[in-house]
Amino acid sequence: MRGWLALAALAYFFGRDWFESIFRGEPLWLLAEGRGFVAAAILLGVLLLLVGGFLTSWWFTRYQVTQEHVRVNSGILFRQHRQARLDRVQAIDVIQPLLGRIFGLAELKFEVADAGESAVRLAYLPLASAQQLRATILARASGAEADPEHPDQILEAPEHPVLAIPAPRVVGAALLSGSTVALAIMVLVIGTGLFVGHALDWSSSGVILSALVPGLIAVFAGYWSVFSTAYNFRAAVSPDGIRLRYGLLETRAQTVPPGRVQAVAVTQPLLWRFKDWYRIKVNVAGYGVSAENAGARTTLLPVGRREDVMQMLALVLPDPGTEDPFGVFGAGLAGKDNDGGFVTSPRRVRWLSFLTWRRNGFAVTRTALLARSGRLWRSLAVVPHERTQSMALHQGPLARLLKVADLQLHTTMGPVRPVVYQMDIATARRLFDEQAARAAAARRHSLPERWLEHQPEDPGGPDHSVFPGQMERGVRPDSPDRPDQQAVGLGGQEQDEQH
Repeated sequence: MRGWLALAALAYFFGRDWFESIFRGEPLWLLAEGRGFVAAAILLGVLLLLVGGFLTSWWFTRYQVTQEHVRVNSGILFRQHRQARLDRVQAIDVIQPLLGRIFGLAELKFEVADAGESAVRLAYLPLASAQQLRATILARASGAEADPEHPDQILEAPEHPVLAIPAPRVVGAALLSGSTVALAIMVLVIGTGLFVGHALDWSSSGVILSALVPGLIAVFAGYWSVFSTAYNFRAAVSPDGIRLRYGLLETRAQTVPPGRVQAVAVTQPLLWRFKDWYRIKVNVAGYGVSAENAGARTTLLPVGRREDVMQMLALVLPDPGTEDPFGVFGAGLAGKDNDGGFVTSPRRVRWLSFLTWRRNGFAVTRTALLARSGRLWRSLAVVPHERTQSMALHQGPLARLLKVADLQLHTTMGPVRPVVYQMDIATARRLFDEQAARAAAARRHSLPERWLEHQPEDPGGPDHSVFPGQMERGVRPDSPDRPDQQAVGLGGQEQDEQH
């Protein structure tokens, strides 16, 4: 696979000059004056060097899967040994580029939360071998018990289809994207330039058209990017996690194990509001810092209706933590003011954010924090409590004057940056303290790294989790007067809560 790509690049480099020489009627270099034998010998030598180099690289590449690690040894002159723990697996991709699909080969990428490169990258394996290796890694990473009679026979986990995006919707999403707005502006500029150029001289029109060619190429590249990555998109759920498949020329099959999604962002571009379509992006450790196809890899739903959004959110957050999930999340997607129990910015910030002050807000459930923003370009960020890494309060000079602040939640690197905008300073500080308590309590009860591993039963006893409001009231979790049946909410009032 890699050798053919190198040969294609070499053929283009030398063949371009030869091709131009034929049309100019010039003699081909190295073929004139009877030097064809020398030219053939040079080409054959280069070919042998390329093929030999790639064959040697393939020969020295070895991989091993144990009960605890995945190891890959590669390199000829400079040896490289990579090892990744199975319980730190974040996602596994099986990728088939166009040439790989022709030969029935695939690349396997095993992602961990490292500095930005895949801990394991095997290119290329037979498709069946790549799928079997993925099943083996996921089975051992999950802690699932193997068949004692056939410990080496690991089958692909069954899956349940969730949704599939039809091709007409993908085409509509591409046409209603920002590329169309850019194309309309360019057409307007071209029309104006042609009119002015006709009034002056045609040379000015030629300059305008040549200057807009790179922009037109970028616009159509944007169309192609949306269509090629969202085409044939399918989502399914299995014991291994969320499975995503998509692609036109290059097909990709992603598997994200349970509990690996750090944050979710649901956005709705302005033109998509006509069809009530949304896009979902996620933060997954190892995905956000990789520049290779990062936009498609961090997309949980390229384009979908509101019911599709609810289905995908249910996969990421099986327990929404509220008795009315459709009302709360629906208010986060399209609501304003206090719909769905959202706490919004105070009225005094309307001079600072005239369009968004009624939209900016947050809501807290038992399992996640929801932060919504944007009036024209709507956005809803969802962060499970146990995935909150750290928090920061931001307050600029105007915010200090209006006594408001922004609360930013930090997760792993990625396209999602959850921010609660322009909250009253007292509300923001209270949310800061209570969210820290919720995050600490949720981490103690989160899924284990090996999500299918048998866990010992809870021996019982008191629950020592920190309740919202205990930090500001100075109540210790193990205090004898701990209020097991009550918790203080963001409004400062005591609310009965099922314990």
